[in-house]
Amino acid sequence: MLTINGKSIGDGAPTFIVFEAGPTHDGLAKAKKLVSLAAEAGGDAVKFQVLDPDRLVPDRNQLVTYDILLDRQTGARKTVSESLYEVLCRRTLSFEEWKELKHYCDDLGITFFATATFRDEVDLLENLGCDTIKICSGDVNHLSFIEYCARTGMCIQLDTGNSTIGDVERAVDAALDAGNERIVVHNCPSGYPARLESINLRIIPTLKQMFGVPVAFSDHTPGWEMDIAAVALGANIVEKTITLDRTTPSVEHLFSLEPEDMKRFVRSIRELEIALGSTRRIITKAEREKSLAVRRSVVLKTDVREGQTLEGDLIEFARPGYGIPPNMASELLGRVFKKDLPEGHRLQWSDLE
Repeated sequence: MLTINGKSIGDGAPTFIVFEAGPTHDGLAKAKKLVSLAAEAGGDAVKFQVLDPDRLVPDRNQLVTYDILLDRQTGARKTVSESLYEVLCRRTLSFEEWKELKHYCDDLGITFFATATFRDEVDLLENLGCDTIKICSGDVNHLSFIEYCARTGMCIQLDTGNSTIGDVERAVDAALDAGNERIVVHNCPSGYPARLESINLRIIPTLKQMFGVPVAFSDHTPGWEMDIAAVALGANIVEKTITLDRTTPSVEHLFSLEPEDMKRFVRSIRELEIALGSTRRIITKAEREKSLAVRRSVVLKTDVREGQTLEGDLIEFARPGYGIPPNMASELLGRVFKKDLPEGHRLQWSDLE
């Protein structure tokens, strides 16, 4: 169990719902709009990506391939390839704009955090007062960078797409070696959208058992069925990308939530948390009364006389269950009736000696 901005994260705590807006904005105005929608929907946090394309992707010819949605009614898609540099440039804000966006989140009462890829970006997030930071799956083996992030004291959220368990172990150890135990491990399937075969939700309880830290699910699929399944399997955080329009011809919009779906997404998870209940069997008074209505009681098959001995052929079992239950019928045998009773009478202990 740990906390992010005062909210508990871990087993027994409500699912921490993160809306990812990093890949789906193209400037401060749209970023703010996505933040306001995330807050209105009831999200706990909104995540962005602080990055410098010029330093991160010096090869301007490196391509990224992804699907875009052509028609939301038919689901028609198109696969496109684009310069990764150009994709990342759309997500870039100045340091001053990041500060403004962080303050905007604070005003709306929603946690702001981001992925960082260079140390000065980590410093920016620390100076902004962020309580958590995301490390992308591409940096899972950048151990010196993980250690630098960990030394800030911010909660370290580790993406693990395309990583082996050994990769994850080394990344977790790097954070621990830097003196930071506030660690979340993300199950982050790769692909835009992710292939069903790559999602592997059953790894969630395995990661929790192996590392003893909260585990998150970063979803890259349309809809939210996978998020519901992840929470049912024990995910403590879910991260879902949001967009103003799924047909936007850019990476990650296809599988993102549009504004009208965001509230339903949150409501579905909160309803699931209620339905998951407890590991203990708890029956309310109302449920107990309802169960008695369909259970059976011991009743007489025929008229009986005062002083007659109760034998097995004198009784049967019928609803409702407000009398002596069937599992106690053997304790009645051999007892004597105190008075005459009619056929169909629901026996009570007071009817017998």
